[in-house]
Amino acid sequence: MNIELKIAKRLVRGDERKKSISGPIVAIAIAGIAIGLAVMIMAVSIVTGFKQEIRNKVIGFGSHIQIINFDSNISYETTPIGIHQDFLPEIEKIPEVRHIQPFATKAGIISTREDIQGVILKGVDESFDWSFFEQNMQEGARIEFDGERISNEAVISRSIASLLRLGLGDNFAMYFVQDPPRARRFTVSGIYDTGLEELDKLFVLGDLRHIQRLNDWDEDQVSGFEILLRDYDNLDRVTEEVDDIAGHVFTEDMARLRVVSIGDKYPQFFDWLGLLDMNVWVILSLMVIVAGFNMVSGLLILILERTSMIGILKALGLENSRLRKIFLYQSAFLIAKGLFWGNIAGIGIGLLQKYTGAIKLDQASYFISTVPVNLDLVHILMLNAGTMIITIAMLVIPSYITGKISPEKTIRFD
Repeated sequence: MNIELKIAKRLVRGDERKKSISGPIVAIAIAGIAIGLAVMIMAVSIVTGFKQEIRNKVIGFGSHIQIINFDSNISYETTPIGIHQDFLPEIEKIPEVRHIQPFATKAGIISTREDIQGVILKGVDESFDWSFFEQNMQEGARIEFDGERISNEAVISRSIASLLRLGLGDNFAMYFVQDPPRARRFTVSGIYDTGLEELDKLFVLGDLRHIQRLNDWDEDQVSGFEILLRDYDNLDRVTEEVDDIAGHVFTEDMARLRVVSIGDKYPQFFDWLGLLDMNVWVILSLMVIVAGFNMVSGLLILILERTSMIGILKALGLENSRLRKIFLYQSAFLIAKGLFWGNIAGIGIGLLQKYTGAIKLDQASYFISTVPVNLDLVHILMLNAGTMIITIAMLVIPSYITGKISPEKTIRFD
């Protein structure tokens, strides 16, 4: 029989503690742990939710992985590659790959009667995955492709529409600086708004064949291929696999291909998101330290209040190590109680925000309109386990005070 555990349970269930001096102090310690865990759950869920939202927006514009000509630089004027590549079926067999689509980009200038705006025309075809833009479509619909006929429809962002005073169904001209200069007229078929203004101001979606004709490319030439994955967490591994398959391939015209992940294409966004992790670690560290010191003070009060019991148990021959276990077990039960209420509060507030969006944000500053919440079971379990382990570890040294209590003095005192 585990005597220490049985005594600890009896102490936790005892009603007399509620009337003693330790009652309010222990209650404060439990409340500190509950509040600390609730704050940690919200901090982790909000930061991971924010990262997920921004990451999905960036991926919506550039996919997870791109395969382009090695000679294409960081500009949007690209060197073409053939649309028929032998490695594509092999990449499609990778389980994590969800979709592959060709694309082309070209820099241009939209001109209206009163305003001009530099943009990037992103050419797509009927195989393009519209799920991201349809989720963020404010007005109208995506481009409709009509067989052999090149579509003059274009999807623009709310930012571009506001800057150039364009509405659904309006026509606009886009000019391309080349030799000789060329122009194309488009009709606004849809207006999207992702909140990521830096990219919203940049991209206009149109028929890929416009870019082929503007660049005097053949019908089977494109800027490259976009690869969409089922899960972002597999990005690095799949990028390596795709690079092994296509990264060292030479096309028929002896052009070498290059594999680029979304993190390499837009490092400014992903470096910024990476900095948020430091904020989370600071919050977690502070909350655990505060909770730990609350429990240290509570444990000391519990030990001092039970000096008579400690003296009797020592007189009966109970070793110091076993005495320490009693109070560590008792502390673990109290910590578990605090964790229980912390989970209720943290998860409850998180679910409330997730399904109601009660707390709003300035989209111009934060790129999203409401505070995002990503309640991940693994994160919650790790926070609970980490808080329990670290707090108990902080209590080990204070528990040694039980060894300083003399049995004869405590018994004589009674």
